[in-house]
Amino acid sequence: MLTSLQNSLVKQIRKLHSTKERNKQQLFLLEGTHLVEEACTVSYALNAVCCTPQWEMAHPQLWKVVCNQCDRAEVVSPEILAAMATTVNPDGIVAIAQRDGQPKKIPFTGLVLALETVQDPGNLGTIIRTAAAAGASGLWLSEDSVDLDNPKVLRASAGQWFRLPKAVSEDLKATVYQSQQAGMQIVATLPNANLTYWQVDWRKPSLILLGNEGAGLSKDLAALADVKVKIPLSPGVESLNVGITAALMLYEANRQRIYG
Repeated sequence: MLTSLQNSLVKQIRKLHSTKERNKQQLFLLEGTHLVEEACTVSYALNAVCCTPQWEMAHPQLWKVVCNQCDRAEVVSPEILAAMATTVNPDGIVAIAQRDGQPKKIPFTGLVLALETVQDPGNLGTIIRTAAAAGASGLWLSEDSVDLDNPKVLRASAGQWFRLPKAVSEDLKATVYQSQQAGMQIVATLPNANLTYWQVDWRKPSLILLGNEGAGLSKDLAALADVKVKIPLSPGVESLNVGITAALMLYEANRQRIYG
């Protein structure tokens, strides 16, 4: 059992709390039973996994799967596990995994999201979770957004992080333009739009533009939109959370594609 904060693996995992270290090591941190289980379900390779003795006793079958799938498995004391986790009350297991160095291929078809300068990890994780649930084809993220593998993003995705194709675009405007040239309709939400979001024909291949939590979409990206829509709001309500906005449009698209 690992019981020292000076252990090299423990020190390595603790460093992954910071964006700088995740970029340097090209590793990211998974925390909690559900995330580790989802990673195993899709056979995502794990570099190392640490759990407490109590967790191992409570999850013998999953621990067996984890040990077969990772390069290194260690039992650690609860105090060490707590030091490695970013959560206040970790449930007994953390893991680290290699970032996928290959750029993901997001198809120019189906239903795709493009997120510009989204800063809140909870928002991004929620959008990933909702997009996966609604059957989206993938998600693009601008470089100046929160890290895709921020620990809070992974937790907020409730494990769906591993199921949705997603990639960071070096030039989101160029990516949106390429999608448009490939035949996708570009849909942007703007408060002064004439159409409501349910008046769009979502049965067409579509890319949804969503902007920063405070500033919204940049003018450059908004100008690329083929269709501009609004979400009706009661008087005095300025806007909706970006995660809620994404959910409304994703599920309207899903409804149209299933029921016409």
